[in-house]
Amino acid sequence: MISTRYMFNNYPPTSPVYPGSKLRDPSATQCTTPGTPPHQSVILGFDPGRDKCGIAVMADDAQVYYHQVVPAAEAIATIDRLLHQYPVSLLVMGDRTTAKAWQQQINRNLSQPPPIVTVDEHYSSLEARDRYSQMYPPKGLTRLIPQGMRQPPRPVDDIVAIILIERYILIENC
Repeated sequence: MISTRYMFNNYPPTSPVYPGSKLRDPSATQCTTPGTPPHQSVILGFDPGRDKCGIAVMADDAQVYYHQVVPAAEAIATIDRLLHQYPVSLLVMGDRTTAKAWQQQINRNLSQPPPIVTVDEHYSSLEARDRYSQMYPPKGLTRLIPQGMRQPPRPVDDIVAIILIERYILIENC
């Protein structure tokens, strides 16, 4: 079985910055790539949750234009803003925590909701923790702690949204 862990990433596992991300502060929860929005269509990833949600915007070439963790109460407004800011062709969301309720809420509250596809979210949070360690390698004495015992200093729901988009692209390309 071929590992798909780094399939859509054009960076080595130890790279401190995720492609497209100008985010250097690992405690921050928002990243936008400066410059003009992409001309090609992009996919909006959404990791739904009860208290907080992860949102990401990524192109087919794995360029991440935006990722952020937002309170659940602000998720619809953030999605609406991103739909106006980027040429979103599809919304990919996780299929677990409150997914059906969120899907109904998106369709009900957005004037022109994009097509919504659900993707298996199984183990995505664990994968996001590993990805966080790749994006922001530990420094100082933290490097001595085994990776499996490290906890990211912030929520990783936005990274889960990136992983959901990658899973969708992988399924579509098979």
